[in-house]
Amino acid sequence: MTAPPAPVTPACAADGAALSRAADMARDRHISAARGRRGTFGVLLLLLAAACAPADAPGGGTDSPTIVSLNPCLDAILVEVAAPEQVLALSHYSRDPGSSSIPQHIAAGFAITGGTAEEVIALAPDLVLASSFIAPATRSALEDAGLRVETFGSPTSVSQSIAQVRQVAALAGRKQAGEVLVDAIEHAAAPVSNARPITTLLWQPGEIVAGEATLVAEMLRSRNLASHAAAMGLGQADFVALETVLARPPELLLVAGDSAGQRHPLLAQLTQTRVEPLPSRLLFCGGPTVIDLAQRLDDVRAGLRP
Repeated sequence: MTAPPAPVTPACAADGAALSRAADMARDRHISAARGRRGTFGVLLLLLAAACAPADAPGGGTDSPTIVSLNPCLDAILVEVAAPEQVLALSHYSRDPGSSSIPQHIAAGFAITGGTAEEVIALAPDLVLASSFIAPATRSALEDAGLRVETFGSPTSVSQSIAQVRQVAALAGRKQAGEVLVDAIEHAAAPVSNARPITTLLWQPGEIVAGEATLVAEMLRSRNLASHAAAMGLGQADFVALETVLARPPELLLVAGDSAGQRHPLLAQLTQTRVEPLPSRLLFCGGPTVIDLAQRLDDVRAGLRP
């Protein structure tokens, strides 16, 4: 008697752990950014694509290398594009809610290192991802141990961030998963239309302002949040005292620092200025952080008069 044919199970549904992880990542990273921009159907497509994105070449070894990341910005990209079993460790920064670009319940699922060569060498990864500012002695020790080290700078534009995502995904053998993230970033970074300009001062930690040639400045422009700092003749890392803010207030003040001036009660007296917090973790990374930043800026704009 011929046995009945087994039911056909989609390949992407066969790995319950991978699907669960994809659902977590989609919920925490993409759904809020997509809401009102792509709609529910678009979110479901993104979830399905993330869950089903396979390695670009089957098997182990260098086709799907094991990886240690030493940088929090790279951590955030890596956990989005790599298979969980590829990630041997993230940087210790990703366990700190103040510096992490990864939801804490996701970061907790990965090992971490303190960034020392000894810790990384003991894990014996195929690949180490690090900042271009990695200590030369650390890099030399890793390479002397036979480890491949790839370094990355901080992207200063959306296009550079997308290129970085694609590079990390290619190194991980996960180009298709990288394109899922790229699609989400492109949608999040798309400029708003028919939005009136709003004079905006981004007050960063240390009471300084961002330069115009930065990723965060590009995202502000995409929401038609006009640079109050540039209008005052200020540039990258220029200091802005509380007195200056009070004397020349913008329509929108985004406070990303925690200095005494940035917490001063006099700010509440700026009746023509909307003062909103902006988490500092959204300022300096590309990758998935672009999506979170876009959502926060959209939320802020929604609370201002049209």
